[in-house]
Amino acid sequence: MTTHATSRTAGRSKARSAARLAATQALYQHDMDGTAVVSLLHEFHQHRLGATIEDAEYAEADIDFFDDLVTGALARIGEIDALISANVTADWKIERLDKLMKAILRAGTYELLARKDVAVGTVINEYLDVTDAFYERREKGFVNGILDGVAKSARA
Repeated sequence: MTTHATSRTAGRSKARSAARLAATQALYQHDMDGTAVVSLLHEFHQHRLGATIEDAEYAEADIDFFDDLVTGALARIGEIDALISANVTADWKIERLDKLMKAILRAGTYELLARKDVAVGTVINEYLDVTDAFYERREKGFVNGILDGVAKSARA
């Protein structure tokens, strides 16, 4: 038997997971076509979050959390990219990363920087789940390594 508080926490966790996935998609879209932030947020609010598209049902997302991830990551993109670059090996430059990988790392890095209310382990595990949605095992190790390095400097 679960308590009301337990089910509310689980619901919040699922809504935040959905927000992270959607934020990654929004950051990717912004990087692909330069969609203005206001338009990007509006499109996701109206047409993606909690919607059914081509028989795929998108989970209800924590909209405030989603908005914070997207607007915060874009507002601090220079700082975020510098942190990511500092944690990529010398033979890899951030410019070499594909746009989707950059979106995952940017969202995760922003959350590590700005959302001290979320535990480091939670942030890293959540973005490993996001990575799982798009990539194979090797990329998960890459994301884990980068976000772990970012966490050590961002939360020191």
